[in-house]
Amino acid sequence: MSNKSDFIVVGAGIVGLATAYKLQLKFPDKSIFILEKEPEIGLHQTGRNSGVMHSGIYYKPGSYKAKNCKIGSAQLIKFAKENNIKHDICGKVIVASSKEELPVLEDIYNRGIQNGTEGICYLTSDEIKEKEPFIEGIKGIWVPTAGIIDYVAVSKAFVNLITTINPESKLIKSCEVIEVITETDTSTLITTKGNFISDKVIFCTGLQSDRIAAKDQLKLDLHIVGFRGDYFELKPEAAYKINNLVYPVPNPKFPFLGVHFTRMIHGGIECGPNAVFTFKREGYKRTSFDFTDTFEALTFKGTWKLFGKHWRKGIDEYKRAFSKRLFVKALQKMMPTIKENDVQPARAGVRAQAIDFDGNMIDDFKIMKHNGNIHVLNAPSPAATSCLAIADEIVSVVLS
Repeated sequence: MSNKSDFIVVGAGIVGLATAYKLQLKFPDKSIFILEKEPEIGLHQTGRNSGVMHSGIYYKPGSYKAKNCKIGSAQLIKFAKENNIKHDICGKVIVASSKEELPVLEDIYNRGIQNGTEGICYLTSDEIKEKEPFIEGIKGIWVPTAGIIDYVAVSKAFVNLITTINPESKLIKSCEVIEVITETDTSTLITTKGNFISDKVIFCTGLQSDRIAAKDQLKLDLHIVGFRGDYFELKPEAAYKINNLVYPVPNPKFPFLGVHFTRMIHGGIECGPNAVFTFKREGYKRTSFDFTDTFEALTFKGTWKLFGKHWRKGIDEYKRAFSKRLFVKALQKMMPTIKENDVQPARAGVRAQAIDFDGNMIDDFKIMKHNGNIHVLNAPSPAATSCLAIADEIVSVVLS
């Protein structure tokens, strides 16, 4: 295998693979190497999210998130149909449980109208129960364009299509980038599987994006901080209590959507996630710890400013992370009949959240060009839904 390719994509998460796929469609004769540090694809954010295809209702009108979610969702559904990937446009209910939440519910609805989210409508308390008999709310929004999908299956389809279009293109696993050497027209990546050379490198490294940027001498005004999300799931005998997707009204101060119920594409109902600061970027247990990750996060002044602004919320989330009773209590806001013995612990994920020096969570996607290379620095939810649209944005930056 030659170590020279026309493009290199670092990171075989869904955004990196969608980008490689779009590049390969545009340049079928050019070779693309995709370098992935893990032995398999989809081991981090791609394979550890809730599997929801978002509609775009929540996001600030005019933002990258709003635009790319709507375009990306349409592209993703078309891709899933063409490639026989299991998915279901099942719809979602957003539930207001108290009068205090009604202004935020109205803001979400108005954003949905501005973003062109199709088919949304208000639901009365009775109409919520028609769709979800065990859910209590004073008002809701029906979002018919939301759905569920298998994002790892989507990722594997991207790999198959890339290598079918051009057999010289390769996915190289267990290949971690150690050093980036950028010269006038080329970049050399020193990796655990040798050196790779390319005219153009696109870094889509999620939880490691700030560290990889530093290896490319890119000075950043942000830092990636991990937030772990723990899930429970309804026991099989309680799964009948949820039909599809049920979300609370989120706290507008945070980019997280709150503890919700999600029907999974391969069966079962997940409940969660919460959102707690994690002491290990790729740690999926409540006790996971990594000295370097913790030291870097806690010596970044933005982290402490974030904690200072939201310490009460942080303490509440941590309590819930270690208490099944408190987790279920949060679910009882929407489903009063749910009991502790209805749920059992499930998996966890870690979300890569970019934070600036002032302790603000960077809400929108962030893509930067440096030394001729492209860095995807912030791609939070709904990045999986938006992956094909984000890929189009990245390709346009490559060509600029």
